[in-house]
Amino acid sequence: MALPFLESTAIAGQSAPTRLLIVGNPFGAHPDYFFPRDFGKNFTLSETLSSMDWVKDRMTVFSHTDHNMVSGHGREVAFLSGVLPKDAAAYPDKNMSIDQIIAREIGGSLRFPSLNIGPEGGVGMSWTASGTENAIIRDPRKLHEHLFVNLSADRKEARKVIIDRNKSILDTVADQYSVVKKQGSQRDAETMDRFETTVRELEQSFETRASWLETDKPSYDLSQNYPAGEIIDTAHDYRAIFDMVALAFETDLTRVATIAFPQNIDYQFIEGVNRSYHGCTHNGKSLDLTNELVAIESFQIEQLSRCMQKLDSIEEPNGQGTMLDNTVVLFGAGMGYGGTHSNRDLPIMVAGGGFQHAGHIDVSKNGEHMPLCNLYVRLMQRFGIERDQFNLSTGTFDFAEYAKA
Repeated sequence: MALPFLESTAIAGQSAPTRLLIVGNPFGAHPDYFFPRDFGKNFTLSETLSSMDWVKDRMTVFSHTDHNMVSGHGREVAFLSGVLPKDAAAYPDKNMSIDQIIAREIGGSLRFPSLNIGPEGGVGMSWTASGTENAIIRDPRKLHEHLFVNLSADRKEARKVIIDRNKSILDTVADQYSVVKKQGSQRDAETMDRFETTVRELEQSFETRASWLETDKPSYDLSQNYPAGEIIDTAHDYRAIFDMVALAFETDLTRVATIAFPQNIDYQFIEGVNRSYHGCTHNGKSLDLTNELVAIESFQIEQLSRCMQKLDSIEEPNGQGTMLDNTVVLFGAGMGYGGTHSNRDLPIMVAGGGFQHAGHIDVSKNGEHMPLCNLYVRLMQRFGIERDQFNLSTGTFDFAEYAKA
């Protein structure tokens, strides 16, 4: 049975693990209601961010950062890498997203190196080293089964057979790989390099799965999120998802999770919302439609805030703060504002993680927006990844520099 990180079992001087929670959406946020109107640590929370009042001193809202892309749909897939799939070959990390880079660094010994969750489908946030979208868990009940339901004895044996068979297939492929690569063109070699990366990922995945088969999972009562007699809606699903991710962090099942609010979710359970999410973004400055959009965006932040409160209620061993203090929380999108299809000035917020937070900050310099990848370099460093460049970055963002201002 997996247990929380306990003080009685922690090695003296051992640091609490650092975790990463990323929450994103496809359409960004209405800038007039997301970005605070003033700057600095004592900023006034905007309407969309109002549920974050309790954690205002442990968050940073970024104005004027993006990936400097031409505006339009389809760019949101570059949210966590800065790179579109079609341009990936030109970059050392391809279009691998920051969550997967961090998971590769810290997730090898965990039952689940990372989680990628998105009811009704994701928004293309999480991308592997081979340039493919990370598998999405679309149903809260499937997530519950994945994290907390043990396999029967028969299913365990069947799973072992499948793992052994797949490992055998990979061994055969590896023997043929070098011969094929030598015979191909330069472009073939690049394709084979991506293929080799996929093979390595699969090998590691199989080893991890095999080693955990005989270890029981922690338990979680999903019915508490779906009370009998209530009309079940999206709010119930997201409360369940965030609660399960919090427990997965607490029991060290994983340390990296991405959660998406996709385009096709029905938000009409929210009071005053009568149209689709996408329809509300095309509001033509209509106050009624704008109010519906802001209600949807506020709901998204409220779900994140609720999860953060749960993380903040869990004390780490040996006086190392709360789980929120050791969890880097990133909210944002690859689109700035769906109403104009703008991919500039992305709505980015970071909370927790032990950073010296600075409130609301303007990170532009000399009229130029800061590459969002500068922030990603700093987040990677927080996880012990020693590097000073990532895709479009021009430097490393420094929280302390703005916290002193």
